[in-house]
Amino acid sequence: ALAHASRGRPSHRRLPDRVCARILALARTPYAGFNDHHLWEKLVEQEGFSLSREPLRRLLRSAGIGSPRKRRAPTHRLRRPARPREGEMLLLDASLHPWLEDRGPHLTLLGFLDDATRKVLAAEFFPTEDARGYFRLLRRVLRRHGIPLCLYGDRHSVFVRNDDHWSLEEQLAGKRQPTPFGRALAQLGVTYIAAQSPQAKGRIERLWGTFQDRLTSELRLAGAADLDAANQVLRRFLSDYNRRFGRAPRQSETAWRQAPEDLDRICCFTHERVVSNDNVVQWGGRCFHIPSQPQRFSFAGAKVQIYESLEGRVSIYHANTKLHH
Repeated sequence: ALAHASRGRPSHRRLPDRVCARILALARTPYAGFNDHHLWEKLVEQEGFSLSREPLRRLLRSAGIGSPRKRRAPTHRLRRPARPREGEMLLLDASLHPWLEDRGPHLTLLGFLDDATRKVLAAEFFPTEDARGYFRLLRRVLRRHGIPLCLYGDRHSVFVRNDDHWSLEEQLAGKRQPTPFGRALAQLGVTYIAAQSPQAKGRIERLWGTFQDRLTSELRLAGAADLDAANQVLRRFLSDYNRRFGRAPRQSETAWRQAPEDLDRICCFTHERVVSNDNVVQWGGRCFHIPSQPQRFSFAGAKVQIYESLEGRVSIYHANTKLHH
């Protein structure tokens, strides 16, 4: 009396054999290496299947297809509460990973993550992690959103000075000169917080874990094999990622401040030089001649600032006056 009347009979809700075969063929060929949830999204949105995640998981396990992501045992940690306002804190970091696998060169992904909304505000592939790449992303964030209150990252030499050398000028001043990126943040009034361990910036580390899983699969699916193709896939991926994983901040008021107009003079590399007696400035193996200006006939012996833009343009300033050269 307690036995179900349908015992021994196949369920009328089970997937047809031809549908199961089609799903397994897709999971083994174009979507090989996708995790269960990512594969389910692709089957529903791209292939037009109508199924839930749990039947898909049971089908994959019965066919011997395991999830590529290995789950570690959870450990107890006290997480830092997210900032309540958008723009109050941005997390920045780089991820070195074989993004293109064996199809192309090794690339490094640089990104800015908003702590309050979990949205990636800017990200791009570069050949390596350097100040030029971070400057490009910072300029993009400043133009699109504004100036954040603080940045949170690691102790990379792009952000903080890690060497023990003090110049004579630094010894006399009693403080060290910042890095070019640190100098730009000081001009913008942005506080930089340097994490002491990878666990301290776990929020963006978890972001890279998601990217290394999902984005690597998307790059493989698109057949990306070079830097330009990888960035094209990344731009499409970012909008989809922010739509799926972004969240509303706890406070609707934002912390963004208005960015100055002359960002090229902030997001750049500066070099101080002394003009020689023949009004020539030497820098980078080149000589720049400074002719007589309306405000000054000769600049011999004067200290000038050389601004090198991210695109390679050179500008020379004496105080706040731009000089013809």
